Amino acid sequence: MALITGAGAGIGKGLARRFAAEGASLWLADINTAAGESAAAEIRSEFAVKVGFATTDVSERAAVQDMVGAAQQHFGRVDILVNNAWGRRPNSPSGFTSVDTLTDLDADWAWRIGTQSALWAMQATFPGMKERSWGRVINMCSLNGVNAHPYSVDYNMAKEALRTLTRSAAREWAAYGICCNAICPGANTEAYQKFATAQPDNAADMLRLNPMGYMGDPERDIGGAALFLASEDCRYVTGNTLFVDGGSHINGVPWLPKQK
Repeated sequence: MALITGAGAGIGKGLARRFAAEGASLWLADINTAAGESAAAEIRSEFAVKVGFATTDVSERAAVQDMVGAAQQHFGRVDILVNNAWGRRPNSPSGFTSVDTLTDLDADWAWRIGTQSALWAMQATFPGMKERSWGRVINMCSLNGVNAHPYSVDYNMAKEALRTLTRSAAREWAAYGICCNAICPGANTEAYQKFATAQPDNAADMLRLNPMGYMGDPERDIGGAALFLASEDCRYVTGNTLFVDGGSHINGVPWLPKQK
């Protein structure tokens, strides 16, 4: 049974669909009730698997604990945890964030939603995984942080902290058969399409220097890699970062959006 946060759209939904295609039971979480319920109904109908959904604000510890508790009560266990949720602070000015302009409010929000939310979910699912001597944790990180892309400092620091958390948990939990890995994806999501519309020249440069020449499909490309990390075949793989980005990480991504 897999619990996936931020599953109403984008990579989260793609992963959920790929897991469902393999017969996995799912507990989906998203702050957007309409999107989450729609994704759950679609997957339930198309793949005939058991799918639950709960509206969840992962920036709140109690909400994350309730999310895990509901999934465990519904299915009896959580075998696979995918921490994928991310979103800007409500009422935060839109646009890019530089180091010199980052506010305490936005820094605290990024830390909570990008790193602490995953920590809370990991802490809540750990006892059951430890008891069964089996578990898989997949944390969705970003090449933005690895390459220190400009004007996304809040996102960068939260995702790099999440990678460190992933490696620390991998070291501590390996003795219990729990594998913890990170994925840095390059995916054709709604967020990427919005960026490409706003920054067409930068998006074109990124695709030009992508060895495979396209942004990955959330279900086929990112989902396939996540499926391996969630499987028994991953039993000897832990503490790793898997770049699922068509090779963009090899020479770096020319992320340099024009600030407005």
